[in-house]
Amino acid sequence: MSKAIALLSGGLDSILAVKLMLEQGVEVEAVNFLTVFCTCTARGKTCLASKSVADRLGIKLKVFEVSKEYFEVIKNPKYGYGSNINPCLDCRIFMFKKAGQYMKESGAEFLITGEVLGQRPMSQRRDAMRIIERESGLKGLILRPLSAGLLEPTIPEKAGLVDKERLLSISGRSRKPQMRLAAQLGINDYPCPAGGCLLTDPGFARRMKDLIKHKQDFTVNDIQLLKVGRYFRLAPEAKLIVGRNEEENDKLSKLAQKGDLCFYPISVKGPIGIGRGGFNNDYLFAASSIIARYSDGDLEQKLEIEYKDVSSSLTRQVTVLPMAPQEIEELRI
Repeated sequence: MSKAIALLSGGLDSILAVKLMLEQGVEVEAVNFLTVFCTCTARGKTCLASKSVADRLGIKLKVFEVSKEYFEVIKNPKYGYGSNINPCLDCRIFMFKKAGQYMKESGAEFLITGEVLGQRPMSQRRDAMRIIERESGLKGLILRPLSAGLLEPTIPEKAGLVDKERLLSISGRSRKPQMRLAAQLGINDYPCPAGGCLLTDPGFARRMKDLIKHKQDFTVNDIQLLKVGRYFRLAPEAKLIVGRNEEENDKLSKLAQKGDLCFYPISVKGPIGIGRGGFNNDYLFAASSIIARYSDGDLEQKLEIEYKDVSSSLTRQVTVLPMAPQEIEELRI
């Protein structure tokens, strides 16, 4: 029996690819690569969709958390970004290299993916697929069961490890062929084809670009902070994140680190804000004025705002007018 490693996202295409191989008697083990940018995780530990699929198909799943390594791909993608800050081609190369290493360690002979020719504009063009194979060092070892009939024969096809007559020739962006196939194979429970990567989200991408511009040595915590609240760039060296509700206030409190400043109103209800970077008096007053703008009370009256280093019990107060809406928008990312 031949063995393959499947890159399993948990989406319909990857489910079908695995199912087609299992029906041919191929032993399949799945891998999934997690980063802080994934939107389908359980506390950052596993991909819920891929785990659910692996359990249903009865195959082993190996999950790799690769956020820190992936940061270098985001900073300097050889093949550039998509419409936001998504380095899709470089991302695929990175993931395939990792999968290829695991393929060798596990004794598998080839990789399988649910990629469909022409479905995604950056990474699933014919020329892009060739680039991915070349750059990952896996030429001829990546089998795409859904589109194999339209692509050059792979090593497992030539060696007879799979029956190439049972591979498909799906192409394009329509999902109808995959949905028909799913019905034929008795697959009824699968997720919608929505993206699961924050780097493709325009709002998050703006924040990510701002972070890269001002802090090249960013951390996982810096990324987690981008996901919460309202985001303000006060100066190249200083930013402020303001909670929008009690849940976000709690998240910000947990993400705050030594050296961060915590801002909050004293006499009325309002948000907390986490200031990160170097704050002079001007930035302290600007941050406090922003907190005042989002607090309860008369927006035309001065308000007392307290702030402190999160690692210290010492507090200071300033009295400020709420910042004008136009000024707010000029600072908001």
